[in-house]
Amino acid sequence: MTAEVPAATSYGAALRALDERGRFGVRMGLSRTRALLRDLGNPERTVRGALIAGTNGKGSVLALTDAALRAAGYSVGTTPKPHLVTYRERVQVDGQPIAPPDFTRLVGRVLEAAARVARRHGEPTEFELLTAVVFARFAEVMPDVAIVEVGLGGRLDATHAWDGGVAVVTNVDLDHMDRLGATVGLIAREKAAIIERGNLAVTGARGDGLTVIRRRARRLDVPLSEVGPARLLGWDRDGIEVDLPRLGPTRVGLRGRHQADNAAIADATLDALERAGIATVPDAARRTGYASAAWPGRLELIRVRDRDVLLDGAHNPAGAAALAVALDDLRPYLAPGPMTLVSASMADKDVAGVLASLARSEALRDASVICTAVGGERAMAAAELAARWRAVHDGPVVVEPETTVAVDHALDGGGPVVVGGSLYLVGAARRHLIDDPALRDPAPDEAP
Repeated sequence: MTAEVPAATSYGAALRALDERGRFGVRMGLSRTRALLRDLGNPERTVRGALIAGTNGKGSVLALTDAALRAAGYSVGTTPKPHLVTYRERVQVDGQPIAPPDFTRLVGRVLEAAARVARRHGEPTEFELLTAVVFARFAEVMPDVAIVEVGLGGRLDATHAWDGGVAVVTNVDLDHMDRLGATVGLIAREKAAIIERGNLAVTGARGDGLTVIRRRARRLDVPLSEVGPARLLGWDRDGIEVDLPRLGPTRVGLRGRHQADNAAIADATLDALERAGIATVPDAARRTGYASAAWPGRLELIRVRDRDVLLDGAHNPAGAAALAVALDDLRPYLAPGPMTLVSASMADKDVAGVLASLARSEALRDASVICTAVGGERAMAAAELAARWRAVHDGPVVVEPETTVAVDHALDGGGPVVVGGSLYLVGAARRHLIDDPALRDPAPDEAP
């Protein structure tokens, strides 16, 4: 039995139609996505580029690669995820989210295809529909290059229905263990599967993860570029400087010393795109792009009410460890006064691991922690999160279940504010603090 196809006559109706698909959950597999794309005329075949998997760093590599390509004059389609403020952020061309009318129209088209596909393959999920919308949009506007971020794992992720010619695995760590496996090796096998015969491959993985990726590339006779972190030369309030093999000393406009890894991977990805005949980015464009790269919600520094506010969605132990180090590095460049951390988490995450990593930061040693909660069934209650924080933190820990109220309370303090631990939290805070015209959505039932 197939689900009724909701009319997508307004932007709100399109969002509700996608949200309704959430009841089908996360169902790994490629058959439904491939069937959707076939029904739509295989729009994924109109564009080449790089598919990026990995535990952390996917978005940063996407942002750096995108910025360099655009600095070289290319039109670039990207798929940042998850979105922070508007669902439309997940479908971008040249850094601009898809417009509400185009989003609404394409969701309606894909829903019609889903109704046909469901009879044989079962109901497509929300993410599978979104993947079809992405490639349908790319087929309309025909960007020169696509940089696509994997959603979960790689082998059975809907994005793997596309083969852009270059496969990138940033790194492999423990995350989503319930779906990808209990060890780094098992998780690496899922991520390495995006490497297909005929590809060029790039990885920054090490240890057991690298062993698995090497084996996959060797078996398929795929050239593999193994990338170590670029040498870190220094940092300041607004980014880092690294030494890249091809470019020498290079400015990177993303904060955190962990971006030295991502800059090296991005540079190797551009090399692979060139060898594959997809795009050639000269050194000057690489320098310009890396220096101007921005990645909202990932060590993003904004000024609100004359206060420094850092937004970072570190949601697993590795990401939280990178945030902890970055906070210590950045502390001398931020305004004086005790820090305040606004914290939230999904209950199905490794909350203990995230908190243990953050608790190692000297900058947070005397911070006040305000525990809040984002919406949805997966969210951890603010009071439960506070109890966990009190077990690892000697400073004040308070509970404020309402996210925007928690952020406003943090701004009442005297020093810098850090909002982190969940991209959903960062999205809610960013929506509250920044009014970006490009991210404004129509009223729920307004015609787009």
